[in-house]
This record gives sequence, structure tokens and C-alpha cells, in this order.
Amino acid sequence: MADSTFSPENVIVVGFADDSAAFEALSTLKELDGQGQVKVVEAAVVTRSNDGQVHVKDEVGDDGLVGTASGGLIGLLIGILGGPLGVLIGGASGLLLGSLYDMSDDDDTESVLSEMSKTVQVGRNSLLAQVVEQSPEVVDSAMARLSGTVVRRAKYEVADEIAAAEEAQRKAKQEARKQLREERHKKHHDEIDAKIADLKSKLHLDRQPATTSS
Repeated sequence: MADSTFSPENVIVVGFADDSAAFEALSTLKELDGQGQVKVVEAAVVTRSNDGQVHVKDEVGDDGLVGTASGGLIGLLIGILGGPLGVLIGGASGLLLGSLYDMSDDDDTESVLSEMSKTVQVGRNSLLAQVVEQSPEVVDSAMARLSGTVVRRAKYEVADEIAAAEEAQRKAKQEARKQLREERHKKHHDEIDAKIADLKSKLHLDRQPATTSS
């Protein structure tokens, strides 16, 4: 459950009933930014394909950002949601990856990434944005006019879970490599044992005394 204390620096994910509304929502955010009502750090319209990958269809960002796909918090979020963990935390299967946090600390803890991943649905356009807000009403009202459903989480919460997800991915890769090494090692030893057994069998046959016919 999201913290009731409003944070000015947030990441929002907006789902729409009409795919074209996502592009209008991006334009609306840019207009609100130009009016000084909201600061848009990064924003992108994305879609999820059937294989779980998240693709950027349009984007905006600060001049200092090369692009959402290559830098910034939204770029990292897209990478996580569209990667293997994105599938586990809600992308295609709806499963929750509990290892992102210690479930024993709070059984009611809701994963930020899981909540956001479920909003980016297969075959639908969604809006992802990092914004600085004075209050939630401005963006919420603008998105409501486009029949958009807003999921808002504090920037630091999203950043913390992205870091945890990347660490989980790193550990998973290490474990996978370890298992592969162990399997190759075992296979190598099994092959050597089989060769030795074969040699022993041949040596044993070679040493058998020849039978003489009577």
C-alpha cells in the first residue's frame, strides 16, 4: 500500500482504456510542464509485447537526458519491467517476486514494481513518467479526463526497488553460472570415470588367458 504522505518527486504509470489516449496524455504532461504546474523529468509512452518486452513508442525528457531508453530512472524502470524480472513481478504471468524485499518484515508489503508492472499490460499503451508535483490533483485530473488510471509512487521507493531488482538479477546470473560450472564439472568427471571404466574393462579382457581347444 502506498504511503499516505505525499512526496513531490514521483514516478507515475498510467493505464488507458483507449491506446491513443496515452499519446494525448504525454502531450498534456508537456503542456502542464510548460505552464509550470508540473515538472516533467522524463516521460514515455510504452507498450508490452506478447513476449513481455516493453517497447518505447514516444518519449520526452530534460535536455540533459539523451533519451529514456538510454538514461534516467524511467529508462531503468523500462529495462526492469521489460526484463525477466518484469515477467515474474507481474508483466505477463501476474506472479509476484517476493525476493525483492524481506516478506517477513511486512506480510502486507506491496511491491512497487509489481504494482507498476501490472499497469503496463500486454498489447496496450501506457504512460510512464518521472515528475515533480506540488500536489497529485493536477496530474490526476488531467489523466482522468483521458480515462487514465494513475499509479503513483515516490521516486525514492521506485529507485530502491530498481536497485533491489538489479541486485536480484545479478545474484540470479551468478547462481546460474555456478550451476552451469558444477554441471560441466560433473559431466567432465562422469566422462572421465566412464573412460577409465572402459579402459579397465579392455585391460581385463586383454589379460584373460587364451582358451585352448581340446
